[in-house]
Formats: sequence, structure tokens, C-alpha cells
Amino acid sequence: MGTSSTSVAPDEVDTRLAARLAELRAERGWSLEELARRTGVSRSTLSRLEHAEISPTAALLNKLCAAYERTMSRLLAEVESEPPQLVRAGDQALWRDEASGFVRRSVSPPHAGLRGEVVEGTLRPGADISYDEPPVPGVEQHIWVLEGALRVDANGQGHEVRAGDCLRFRLWGRSRFRCVGPGPVRYALVVVLP
Repeated sequence: MGTSSTSVAPDEVDTRLAARLAELRAERGWSLEELARRTGVSRSTLSRLEHAEISPTAALLNKLCAAYERTMSRLLAEVESEPPQLVRAGDQALWRDEASGFVRRSVSPPHAGLRGEVVEGTLRPGADISYDEPPVPGVEQHIWVLEGALRVDANGQGHEVRAGDCLRFRLWGRSRFRCVGPGPVRYALVVVLP
């Protein structure tokens, strides 16, 4: 399946994620129809996701995170055990969206009591990911490109960010990330909750 972690088998992470998504919906008292209305995702897709029959894409997971007012890292951390203070490189959780060519590494261990986290993103050449809304309105993001070039559209403004450049903004609306170079782009993303 699409999610993998060195500390937990991929199938187990997908199963835990499915269960957590079902719990979040139940905690709010939402039916599948209500969640479908809030996210624009079909009821059947949501049902299959909550039953671990499919793995979510980055865009789908972002829509669910927005509905549940969580960052993707926080949601993924909720399906892992309590994160340690130090996470060795080989133990950092990886999540892959093969359809979009996006690989996401949780560099710092997200924790519900903390507002900041560090993520490493890698997009293959030509990869293009769009998000309808931020998981948490007003979330602060710092994007530091380590290798390659990245086109970032956020809040109606476009920026080409190259190796060594850093882009900072608070996200209120749509966003889009595109690998514009002939090779992959690798970047550090620092997320700070409002």
C-alpha cells in the first residue's frame, strides 16, 4: 500500500490510518454523506478509505486533514506510537503517493502539544500536486529548496524556488507544488500551526 514506516509495517500503518479517520468522523458525529459534502470526496471513496481498501493520495489526505483541522504530519503521528525526541534518519516515517510522484519524510516527530514540524518533500520531474485548502487555515510554511527547482503557488501568488532559496508564507487558500526542473526537487518544509 501507499504508506510506509520503518517502525511499523506498511499494511499496519494503512490499517491504523483508516481506523483513525473513521474515529475522527465518529467524534464529530458526521455521516459519510456529511464528510463527503465537506470534502468533495465521494461517499464510496471515503468508505473504502476507512475500511483500508485503498490508500489515500496526498490530495485526498489533505482534504481530510482540512475537514479535521489537522496537518498531515499530525494525522500520521496519531497513528504512530508516542514519538521520541530524537528520530534517527533511518527511522523517519516515509509516505509515498506514487500517482503524483510525491515522497514525504517526517523529519521531526510531530506531537499534538507542539506547533512546529519539519518535513522533507521530494517530487519527481513533472510532478504536480494541488490542494484545495490548507489543513489548518493560516498555517505558516517555510519551504527551503535543497536540490532542484520547485514552483509554488499559494494564496494566488506564484514563486519559483531554486536550490538554496527559502519561501515563507501563511496559507489561507489553494496551493500547488510542481517540480519544474529536469531532475527531482527535494525541499525542507517547516510547518508552524497558528
